[in-house]
Amino acid sequence: MGHFLPITLEEVKRLGWEQVDVVLVTGDAYIDHPSFGTAVIGRTLEAAGYRVAIIPQPNWRDDLRDFRKFGRPRLFFGVTSGAMDSMVNHYTAARRLRHDDAYTPGGQAGFRPDRAAYVYARILKQLYPDVPVILAGIEASMRRLAHYDYWDDRLFSSILIDTPADLLNYGMGERTTLKIARLLDEGNGIEACYELPQVAYVTGHTPSPLRGTPPNLGGEPLTRTGLSCSSPKLGEGDHRKAVGKECVIELHSFEECLKSKRCEAENYHIIELESNKIECDALVQKHGDRYVVVNPPEPPVSTEEIDASFDLPYMRLPHPKYKKRGPIPAFEMIRWSVNTHRGCFGGCSFCTISAHQGKQIASRSEESILREVDTITQDPEFHGVLTDLGGPSANMWRMKGKNTELCRKCSRYSCSMPTICKNLDSDHRPMIDLLRKVAAHPKVKHLYVGSGIRCDLFAEGNGGWDYFRQVVVNHTSGRLKVAPEHTSAHVLALMRKPGFELFRETKRRFAEICKQAGLRYQLIPYFISSHPGCRMEDMAQLAVDMKQMGYRLEQIQDFTPTPMTLSTEMYYTGIDPSTMKPVYVAVTPADKADQRRMFFFYKPELKGEIIQSLHRTGLEKYIGKLFDTGENGIGKQYVKRKK
Repeated sequence: MGHFLPITLEEVKRLGWEQVDVVLVTGDAYIDHPSFGTAVIGRTLEAAGYRVAIIPQPNWRDDLRDFRKFGRPRLFFGVTSGAMDSMVNHYTAARRLRHDDAYTPGGQAGFRPDRAAYVYARILKQLYPDVPVILAGIEASMRRLAHYDYWDDRLFSSILIDTPADLLNYGMGERTTLKIARLLDEGNGIEACYELPQVAYVTGHTPSPLRGTPPNLGGEPLTRTGLSCSSPKLGEGDHRKAVGKECVIELHSFEECLKSKRCEAENYHIIELESNKIECDALVQKHGDRYVVVNPPEPPVSTEEIDASFDLPYMRLPHPKYKKRGPIPAFEMIRWSVNTHRGCFGGCSFCTISAHQGKQIASRSEESILREVDTITQDPEFHGVLTDLGGPSANMWRMKGKNTELCRKCSRYSCSMPTICKNLDSDHRPMIDLLRKVAAHPKVKHLYVGSGIRCDLFAEGNGGWDYFRQVVVNHTSGRLKVAPEHTSAHVLALMRKPGFELFRETKRRFAEICKQAGLRYQLIPYFISSHPGCRMEDMAQLAVDMKQMGYRLEQIQDFTPTPMTLSTEMYYTGIDPSTMKPVYVAVTPADKADQRRMFFFYKPELKGEIIQSLHRTGLEKYIGKLFDTGENGIGKQYVKRKK
């Protein structure tokens, strides 16, 4: 009989524990499933012999009894805001408060604070000043260095400066968490963890690789590539200090970035270049008289390691304490799905997946995936439908470099853009075989692919379009969603997405497949408005393109800047860090509303407002393409009448 990790003092007492080793504090409800980070970290520590308790969604407004209930842990507190950034969880792109929370029973909002990781860390240090507090999860990970915060509309310092946390474990943290636990268990202080990969920390001393080196490693301004010379041995243009085989890159200080958006853009260019590599350098950023140090990440996990993580004894359910409060939407969405891999090498400008999970794909073995399918089908509530077989994308399972040595120092942002890397093994045939094996399970009636399909990975000879046919004919519920994101070539280039011609080709092939198979399915495109570089004219042309293709859009989003993405840096700085060229950004609510409105050109109630905005922006030529204006031009008449 399995068990949940304890979330109440009564459960701890039933286990006979006098003290807990590690307490994990999270902004989500506790769902014991491999799709949720707190469960993964908790089970990983448990498998190593540590006693782990979880404080899910603690009340931060009362006498803080939730934070006190397990007392002082023997090793450390682990803090995460949850599976989502708490600000994204709370607010829309228009900064309006959301009224639901997918990670809370009943979908109720209000069970976590804004900037949850910040709040939890401060409370824990107030209550237990001598117990290490270690930040982890997406909110902390993406804020490990100075970053733009959309909700306050200003540059924030590192989360390690703004909280009293002792350490930050960024990215997918099982390996590093275990190493931290072992070091502390051996009686070491938190400083011993500063040598670990994939951690960030604050020091009041000049980091040893930089010791004796003046700020900015020579004081020269960074070049467009973000590098300036500090060591002739490393070559002209390298902003590095060599120490044996190790290098550290010092970024512009937080204070410099406050004064100059160009400095912030240059910093991001370096951060992205390093995060794209398997073997990268440490990063250092000065904040006042302190330094934030970000150590290089762990190497990508092996298939054996990721299999072991998925094979841990999860209950695969929310904690029974939540039964009377209603279902948890995020769990209901993934309950009957199977994750095949981690990571993404797509390189989309607006996405945090590669920055958090890594660019390299960590794939589960076929045996591990089939074992999980078998486990799911034994659930008495399973009715034969698997809702997804995929990951951050549907079709990157088992994809990697043919020659891994060439990948080790490659800093290319994407393996598929602007063209598929010649060193990438993009064979889709193993995925076709996997789909067929899962669908053949005697208890699986239907297998759907719900993850996004990367059509830019389809090439002659790699089975990509055969995979597409397999999905359309056998694993689609009637509506297949794809994400062209935009129709404008220059906007798509800034998004790091393929040209719109690919969507046209995808739509053509989709229609052909459906005709041959006698299916009446729909291909549903997903688009983003107000992305940096997108002007009103680009949105007007998108509306015209959609009208000509017969679409009435429903899958749309207004761009929301989130920390540590290229798109966010462009939004904040007005500069493309990749080229250091200026970029137009729609910032005002009125401009953003004008762009978003163009998605709904087919709604009669918005016709007048759209025509007005086209007149206001000098784009009258699009009125006739979108609307029947009549002989006298209804657009001009409408504007005069409104005046």
